[in-house]
Amino acid sequence: MNLRLKKTPGIYVTGFTASGKTTIGRLLAHRLGWSFFDLDDEIEAAEKASVAELFDTRGEAEFRRIEAQILRQHVSGIERGRPAVLALGAETFAGQGNRDLVLGNGIAIWLDCPLEIIERRVKLASHWAAARAAEKFTALHQASREDNAKADIHIAIESDDPAAAVDAIQNHALLR
Repeated sequence: MNLRLKKTPGIYVTGFTASGKTTIGRLLAHRLGWSFFDLDDEIEAAEKASVAELFDTRGEAEFRRIEAQILRQHVSGIERGRPAVLALGAETFAGQGNRDLVLGNGIAIWLDCPLEIIERRVKLASHWAAARAAEKFTALHQASREDNAKADIHIAIESDDPAAAVDAIQNHALLR
């Protein structure tokens, strides 16, 4: 296993809305025998409000502050040797401070999901905050690619089969 993961056993799954971060992250954690956390779920539990409600009532700046705080709490556990896979929020990795924290404490994996797949998935659910601004959706997807490309591992999502993505992750040279 990668020396960085031995020091700080954290795997951070990043990608755009509906790219499969939670599903793939959960399956990866299960295969590794590690804990799994979804950052958005952790925020919602701590704040007793949905991500969309937090954006609407407190604004993006306050949401990002809360997000960074909860990310730091999880990284602290990872630094103490508790292995975990953490599914990041759609824009968590875009913040320089968050990105530096993640890259300094484990391995970041970018799930690069084509816009066509994302659009199909988003049509099936309305709880994603980014999806509510349909006219900006394509631009947001494109903008996220630049930040997510800074992850350690790039996994192209080509289907709805999470096992195929997890196989690709586990077979990546950085994780062997």
